[in-house]
Amino acid sequence: MDTTALRSAYDGLFDVAALPDLGDARDGGWNADQVLAHLLSVDAAVASVALGVVAGSRPTFDNRIALDTWNLDRIIADHAGRADLTAHLRRQATVLCDIADQLNEAAASVLVPAFLLSNDKVVLDQPVPLAGIIDGLAGDHIPGHTQQLLDLRAA
Repeated sequence: MDTTALRSAYDGLFDVAALPDLGDARDGGWNADQVLAHLLSVDAAVASVALGVVAGSRPTFDNRIALDTWNLDRIIADHAGRADLTAHLRRQATVLCDIADQLNEAAASVLVPAFLLSNDKVVLDQPVPLAGIIDGLAGDHIPGHTQQLLDLRAA
């Protein structure tokens, strides 16, 4: 797979995550640390799915654990502040991109049963090619959370 767009999306995210004064969401939504913890959880899950496909297993992708506030708080507590959390996310993103770089066309096209929630609504409940999950990070997921972080700065 070509991960140019994915790596670029992460670069933009990390630039924004380094900005000062990322406050709380006006609508009671996630703060910056929770957004970063969510991304860390999603990245780990997608990397796990990709490695499972390569190993020949039949993994599924379900983002609910990455939305669970208890899990996000646990991830945040495991880090010594936002800089540490961001550094871990950067390492995790590199791992995910490196895995994706090595996927051949056959592995990238494997259908993965996927279940995605967003704002308490099911947005996907069907098999998706592994490449679609990874490309979705670059095309929608990471840019959306980058904007979410920018909105926290404006708040």
